Amino acid sequence: MRGAAAPRAGAAASRRGSGAGGLALGGLFVLLWASAFTAARVAVAEWPPLWALAIRFLAVLPLLLPVVVLRQRRGAGPRWPGRGDRGRLALMGLFGTAGYLAAAWMASARIPSGLVALLCATAPLFVAAGEVLVLRRRLAGAAWTGLGLGWAGVAVLGLGRAGGFGGAELSGIALALAGALSQAVGILAFAPARGRIDPWAANLGQAAVSALALLLGALALEGAPPAAAGAATAAAMAWSVLGVGVAGYALYFVMLRRLPPSTAAALQLLAPPLAAVLGWALLGEVLGWTDLAGGAITLAGLALLLRAAGRG
Repeated sequence: MRGAAAPRAGAAASRRGSGAGGLALGGLFVLLWASAFTAARVAVAEWPPLWALAIRFLAVLPLLLPVVVLRQRRGAGPRWPGRGDRGRLALMGLFGTAGYLAAAWMASARIPSGLVALLCATAPLFVAAGEVLVLRRRLAGAAWTGLGLGWAGVAVLGLGRAGGFGGAELSGIALALAGALSQAVGILAFAPARGRIDPWAANLGQAAVSALALLLGALALEGAPPAAAGAATAAAMAWSVLGVGVAGYALYFVMLRRLPPSTAAALQLLAPPLAAVLGWALLGEVLGWTDLAGGAITLAGLALLLRAAGRG
């Protein structure tokens, strides 16, 4: 009996360590994801949003390519994606990254970063609906309740902020919601391939597709590229490239491999409260009691969703 108990104790300790590691990974991911909205708000104050994004992804590509090639040579990552997976990765880059960020950054030129973050956080609702309708995946009642609470928290944040900045443009709100829908489409398209593609290779692939799509969009809609950048814009772009474009998206694809699509997307529900704090601390955006209340409701919904997913 003692011999049998020892392996069980070791397995329990391993699960606890894995859970702590997953918590730390999720916390870092949420921090990077929230900071992306602050960086976007700063960048689009001086640069056109599509050009800012196109330059960001063009800068990311030469940083990611050596990492992916080195991992391939050392056998750390699987082979390059097959034809079907390449198509899914392209859809992820087009909708889940380029479409999502283009809408979010254009919204950031119209409404505060905290509001953009909370509206983009509605992606899990679209993902959950898509999982049921397209992937035929059953969600437990508790999971639906968690997603509903997440939506309610986002609504509380939105209503509170709507009274604070007095006249958010309808187009900015519509763009942020369109970005959430686009991200959900990308996540669902990529979901069947998430366990077969190395996270760094996935990051490189979606960045290449995004760079091309955004460059074409910027040339068509915004004309000539920006000729100069102030110190704040340069710092925001540098963080957007290194902190978000490289580290953040590598973590993002790790999350997509380890978690169901709706759960991975639901982690972004943590970003709006943190983005609101960053906007208050760095950009002078107002942080009121509705921000705190909405964040608490969102956290409760996320906890319920993750608990239901863990039991499934």
